[in-house]
Amino acid sequence: MQDPFAEHPSGRLKRRLKRVLLDLDARLDFGIFRGAIWTRELYERFVGFMDRFHVAGWRRWLLVEPLAEAATMGAGGLVLMLALAIPAFRETSDEDWLKRSELAVTFLDRYGNEIGSRGIRHNDSIPLEEFPDHLIKATLATEDRRFYEHFGIDPGGTARALLTNARAGGVVQGGSSITQQLAKNLFLNNERTIERKVKEAFLAVWLETRLTKSEILKLYLDRAYLGGGAFGVDAAAQYYFGKSARDVNLPEAAMLAGLFKAPSRFAPHINLPAARARANVVLDNLVEAGFMSEGQVFGARRNPAFAIDRRDERAPNYYLDWAFDEMKKLVDTFPKSFSERVFVVRAAVDIGLQRAAEDAVENSLRQYGKDYGAGQAATVVMDLDGAVRAMVGGRDYGASQFNRAVDALRQPGSSFKPYVYATALANGYKPTSIVVDSPICLGNWCPQNYTRSFAGSMTLTHALVKSINVIPVKLSVELGAGSPPGLAPKVGRAKIIDTAKRMGIRTPLPDSSSLPIGAAEVTVLDHTTGYATFPNAGRAVTPHAILEVRTGTGETIWRFDRDGKRPVQVIEPQVALDMNMMMNKVVEEGTGRRAILEGIKAAGKTGTTNAYRDAWFVGYTGNYVAGVWFGNDDYSPTKRMTGGSLPAMTWRQIMAYAHQNIEVKNIPGVAPGPTPAVPAISANSGDVGQRPATLSERGAQVLLRIERLLESAARAQAAAGVAPGARDATAATPAAPAATRSEALAATARRPSGIDVRGN
Repeated sequence: MQDPFAEHPSGRLKRRLKRVLLDLDARLDFGIFRGAIWTRELYERFVGFMDRFHVAGWRRWLLVEPLAEAATMGAGGLVLMLALAIPAFRETSDEDWLKRSELAVTFLDRYGNEIGSRGIRHNDSIPLEEFPDHLIKATLATEDRRFYEHFGIDPGGTARALLTNARAGGVVQGGSSITQQLAKNLFLNNERTIERKVKEAFLAVWLETRLTKSEILKLYLDRAYLGGGAFGVDAAAQYYFGKSARDVNLPEAAMLAGLFKAPSRFAPHINLPAARARANVVLDNLVEAGFMSEGQVFGARRNPAFAIDRRDERAPNYYLDWAFDEMKKLVDTFPKSFSERVFVVRAAVDIGLQRAAEDAVENSLRQYGKDYGAGQAATVVMDLDGAVRAMVGGRDYGASQFNRAVDALRQPGSSFKPYVYATALANGYKPTSIVVDSPICLGNWCPQNYTRSFAGSMTLTHALVKSINVIPVKLSVELGAGSPPGLAPKVGRAKIIDTAKRMGIRTPLPDSSSLPIGAAEVTVLDHTTGYATFPNAGRAVTPHAILEVRTGTGETIWRFDRDGKRPVQVIEPQVALDMNMMMNKVVEEGTGRRAILEGIKAAGKTGTTNAYRDAWFVGYTGNYVAGVWFGNDDYSPTKRMTGGSLPAMTWRQIMAYAHQNIEVKNIPGVAPGPTPAVPAISANSGDVGQRPATLSERGAQVLLRIERLLESAARAQAAAGVAPGARDATAATPAAPAATRSEALAATARRPSGIDVRGN
C-alpha cells in the first residue's frame, strides 16, 4: 500500500531546482555587490592619484585647458584628415603612375591632312640641367618662389596670395605650389571644388615623399599645358618661337613662364599684347624675388619676344576638343591588354566646310549681331550617317573654350515640334488629318500662338508649316486618349519624350505642360542628330567624329564603318517620309523661307523661345543635316530674333557652300521639282566662297577599297618577310605613319581638289 505522506518525485525535483536558482541568485547579487565596492575603491584611488595633478587658478585656464582642447581638436583633425586623404591616395593606385603615358592623339581630316593634336605626348628628352637658367628662374619667380623650401604646400605663399587677392578684390595671385599644380596635372582635373583642392594638397605632400625637387620641377616643365595644343615648355617653345626650349632667350622665357597661369588668355598667337604684358609681370617677379637685377631684365623689357604668326592656321579647336573626348571614351573600350596610348585618328571633319561654317557664323554676328542683340552662336553639320563634318562651338575659341554646340543646354522652342508631329503620325494621324486651333488650358497654363489669335480648323501639315503652338499641346493630350481621367496629357507627353529619346536626344527631358512646344533643354549636337532620323527613313544614327583609329606605327585598330554603332529603326519609314514632306513645306511655304537653297530641296524647322532668348533653325537636305543656334551666354533676351531670321540665313550660307560641286540627292518623300525663289535678305548675309569639287560617293568607296587592299598586301609582305618592291610605292611599310597611305591615295586630290576617301 502506497504511503500517503510520501513526496512525489516531481516535487522533489522542483524543490532542488529552486535551491539551485536561489544559490545562483545569491552568488550573482554578491558578485555585483563586491564588484561595485571594488569599482568604487578603484575610482577613489584614481581620483586620489589624479588630485596630485590638479591645477587651479591661472595655470589651469592658460595652460591646461588650451592644451586639452588642442589635443581633442587635434585628434578629431587627424581622423578628418585620414578620411579626406583616402580618396586622394586612391588616385595613386596605379603603380606605374610615373611611367604611365597619357593619351596623345594626332588628328587628320577626312582627306588625310593633319589638322591638330590633343593630349600629352611626353617629351623627356631635355634634362633639367639643359633648360636655360633664366627659364627656370622665371618659372620659379612666377609660380613658386619658395619651391625648394616647402614640403609640397607653401602656407606662407598661400597666405600671401589670399592677402593680395583680398586687397585687389579678385583673384590676381595663385596660392598653389608647383607640386600642387603637378599633382593636379598628374592625377586630377580642373574642376574648381573644395574636394579637388583637398586631394591636391594631400597628393602634393605624397609627391614630395616620392620624388626629389628636381624631378618634380622637371615633370612640371614637361607636362604643364601652355596653350596652342602644346604640353611642356619645349613643345610650347617649338610652337610659339620655332626653337627648342634650350635656345629661348630671356624675353621668350618670360613669355613662356607667363603662360602657366592662363594659357588661353596669354597665348601670344591669340593675343600678343596680353602675352607681352604678362611677360613684363614675370620680369617684375624676377626682380622682386631677387633672382635678377633690374639691369639684367632691362633689355628684355625693351625688346619683347615675337611669336610665330599662326593666325592662318585655323585649327578646328571646338571640333578637336569634342573628338578628343570621344576618343577617350573609345580607348576605354579597347581590350585591357592593349597598352598603346599614342594614336593617329582620321576624323570626319571637312576643313573647307568647317571654315565656311566658322565664317558664316562670324559674318552673321558681325553684320547682324548688334541689330538682333545676339552675341553667340553654335552650329553642327553632319552627314546623314552621323559623321560630323563641321562644328562651331562659339564665336571665338581663344576667348572661350566652352563648346556651345555640345555642352550648352538651350530650349529648342518650336524646333522641338517635329518630335511631337512624328509621334502623332506614328499613332494614327495623317498629314491631312484635321486639327482645330482653339483655346486650351492645362491647369493654370494656357498656350498662346505667336499671333495671339486662333485659326480654327486646319490640316496637320498646315499647323506645322505655320508653327501653331496650340496644336502640339492638343496632340499631347489626344495621344494619351484612353488613359485614366486626368492622366491623358502625361501619357501623351511620355510618348513624345520616348520618340525624342529614340531619335537622338540624350539630355533629360523633364515632363511639363509646355514640353510639346520646346520647353525642355537640348544641345545643338543632339537636336541635329535627332533631325537626321527623318532623311534616313526613320533610322536613328550616332553622332561621331572618328572615322578611323591607327596606332603610331600605322596599324588600323578601329573603323567606324566596321566597328561603329549601326543605324537603328526608331520610327516607321512612312512616318519619316510624311515628316519630310511636311518640313519641306516649312522651308518653302512657312517660317523657314530664308533657308531656301536655290535648286536644292530642303526641309527643316524654326524655333524661338520665350523672350526671344534662343533662336534655332535645324534642317536637312538629301545630303546633309545641320543645326544652327543664336543667342547669348548670359540668357539675356535678343531683340526679337526668331529662328526664321538670322539662324535660317546662316544655315543657308553653310548649306549653300556644302552643296557646291557634289552629287545632290533628293530628300525621301519630297517630290523633285523647282524650288521657290531665294528671299533677297538671305542673299545679302555674306559669301563663304566656292567649294572645291569632291568625288562622288561611289568614287570614294572605290578609293577606300583600294586603300584597304594595299594595306592587306603590305601586311602580307611583312608577315612573309618580303620587303616592299620599288614599284609598290603606296604600300610602303606597315610601320609608316598612318597618314602615309591615305595621302598617297589622295596625292592627286589633296585640298583644294578635295577627294573624299571615306566610305559609308
